[in-house]
Amino acid sequence: MINRDSKLAMQFWETGKLSCPVLDFHGHMDEHPAIYFPAPHVDDMIKSMDNVGIRWLFFCNHIALDDPLDGEQYNVRAVKKYPDRLRAYHCFHSRHLNPEKEIREVEDNPDIYIGFKILGDYNAYPISDYCHDPYYQYLSDTGKLLLLHTWGNSPNDGYDQVAEIAERFPKMTIICGHSFFGSQIDGIECTKKYPNIYYELTAIPIVRGYFEDIVQHAGSERVLFGTDLPWFSSFHGIGMILSADITDEDRLNILYRNGDRLLSRFPWYSLK
Repeated sequence: MINRDSKLAMQFWETGKLSCPVLDFHGHMDEHPAIYFPAPHVDDMIKSMDNVGIRWLFFCNHIALDDPLDGEQYNVRAVKKYPDRLRAYHCFHSRHLNPEKEIREVEDNPDIYIGFKILGDYNAYPISDYCHDPYYQYLSDTGKLLLLHTWGNSPNDGYDQVAEIAERFPKMTIICGHSFFGSQIDGIECTKKYPNIYYELTAIPIVRGYFEDIVQHAGSERVLFGTDLPWFSSFHGIGMILSADITDEDRLNILYRNGDRLLSRFPWYSLK
């Protein structure tokens, strides 16, 4: 549906681009054994970003998600190739933790890493377990970001687990990937209660009305744009925002203003 009340939407339908930059807080890279991607490699991803106007992508390579020993080299390699477009999340694995080594890798590579990522469901281990606290404390102390895989009613990364770490580390910026998908009411309550929590929109476009509920009840100031590239189309994600029953001010908050505010703490960051 073309939203004729939105100047941003009309501009996009007519030109294929937005006048504002776009910040994508949730991406991956390279092949995955469970699916075929037509454009998963770093050069392809940059072309996908250029096609829709994404200025920065913050990602974690699929290999790094599965390989706690050697996977990070793929994150580093991609960022070094496109240092003005990409930054990585360092993935830590609950059953293979090495906080001293992994925190040092992030600390020693400030131009590679934006923070950490953890996937509780993939590890079959609650993100709220105290074994993760050295990572959370580091993020809290430094202002770097935490990207969580969250899923509604999950015993590993659902509402209760996210609320627990938000309570323990109120200064840590927590990005809830997939926005507690399947349990938006709990997610909204969690976001309203804890000001250090942000929604991220990957997967949300497949359920009509979910996005509007988030904006209405949690506020557009608490939402970050994300696509899960190369899993989902950037055009699809932006199209959802432009077609939704929200204001252009809300859209600008989500597409880049909220992210711009969070990223201003990093010396390498620029929208130019």
